[in-house]
Amino acid sequence: MKLKNYLPVVGVLIFLYILLKLNVSNVLKEILNANILFLIVAVFFVFISLFTETLKWFFIAKTQTTNVPFSKAFKINMVSNFYGFITPSRVGGAMRAEYLKEYNGNLGKGLSNYVLDKVLDLCALVFLSIMFSYVFKDLLPTNLLYYAISAFILLCCLLFVFINKERSRSILKVFYKKLLPKKIKEKAREGFYSFYEDMPKKRYFILFFALNILNWIVLYTISYFIGISLGINISFIYFLAIMPLATLVAQIPITISGLGTREAALISLFGLFGISSTKVFSMSLVSLFLAGIIPAIIGSILIFKINKNG
Repeated sequence: MKLKNYLPVVGVLIFLYILLKLNVSNVLKEILNANILFLIVAVFFVFISLFTETLKWFFIAKTQTTNVPFSKAFKINMVSNFYGFITPSRVGGAMRAEYLKEYNGNLGKGLSNYVLDKVLDLCALVFLSIMFSYVFKDLLPTNLLYYAISAFILLCCLLFVFINKERSRSILKVFYKKLLPKKIKEKAREGFYSFYEDMPKKRYFILFFALNILNWIVLYTISYFIGISLGINISFIYFLAIMPLATLVAQIPITISGLGTREAALISLFGLFGISSTKVFSMSLVSLFLAGIIPAIIGSILIFKINKNG
């Protein structure tokens, strides 16, 4: 068995270690004493996040002449939430492309929708990390900011290459000619051209980027109100500084849905403001349940319904 097969377990082990170290009973006590009113507000923002999460790739699909109704797009988003939740770095969300085939006729266009959305998602996340990093200017190494800026520039460069068919073809032709077996070359060629079919115009990218920023802010608002319900009374600006950094750490593909790595990062960052580890872990656990597990369960139910009808 290769080492990579064990990597997703690492995060789970980190999560269990933190839970046991903090004492399960203390975590449960924090959750049971949470302010129900603020939790209801958090649930409201969970529904808002499902809307913004769908909206950001729905507009990309529209510019790609993929005429999927928003109600259908919302269901597809819930289904891809399930696949994303159970896979490292949420790569399972690429299953969206399979469901979009009904509306665009090929898998390549759906994959380009997913990849474009994913790259813009990461760009927005890194941008937020840089934008609010001044909060930690006296607490974290200066090199960290330089790394974040470098990552943002790199992602923008990748996006610049990715959206242009000719640039991508010039880079990939070496792999196509030298590495691909002859029997799959034709399929790879067809897939490449379908991938770039109806690529959105550059003028739409500011809108796509803004929608990704909005979606992240809505997601962090969920954590903010959950935090307030547990007695974490710090400014929303601090949440906007901490959460993107923890989310970036959670992107490391050594766990399922960021489990463990996210909690370790959150405990370290909130600890700089004197917030107890138990409260932070409890907040992460409730956030995972409300914004992760429940949407994933709904998505799994929709999968069975779609398969039954199909």
